[in-house]
Amino acid sequence: MARIMALDYGMKRTGIAVTDPLKIIATGLTTVDTPKLMDYLKDYLQREQVERVLIGYPLNLDDTHTHATPLVEKFIETFTKLYPAMPVEKVDERFTSKMAKNAMLEMGLRKKQRRDKGLVDEIAATIMLQDHLRNHY
Repeated sequence: MARIMALDYGMKRTGIAVTDPLKIIATGLTTVDTPKLMDYLKDYLQREQVERVLIGYPLNLDDTHTHATPLVEKFIETFTKLYPAMPVEKVDERFTSKMAKNAMLEMGLRKKQRRDKGLVDEIAATIMLQDHLRNHY
């Protein structure tokens, strides 16, 4: 049994979430400085079996690309060259950061904790992964 991984890719940092091997629960894993992301993924993928990677695909409300879309495209290109057998699926990430901030409020996190952008990215990745599980399993 293999996991599914979700990435909330950003210029500065990337939030990462994974499922359990049975693909029942989505859990925030960590946030990694984006320049160190490939090293982190290489290490993680050697230790854990992952069958698919979801990556948040940034689009405007009118479905046009944002300033971040080319960065995500470049990452996908680099990743698929290194891991050609690993399926990469783009998922709509609109509203995930806002949903993450709302979830943090509902969890009762203090203002200082809610300002932690890394935590927001990790929760956003978890939300993308939960939506995927809800729609596919």
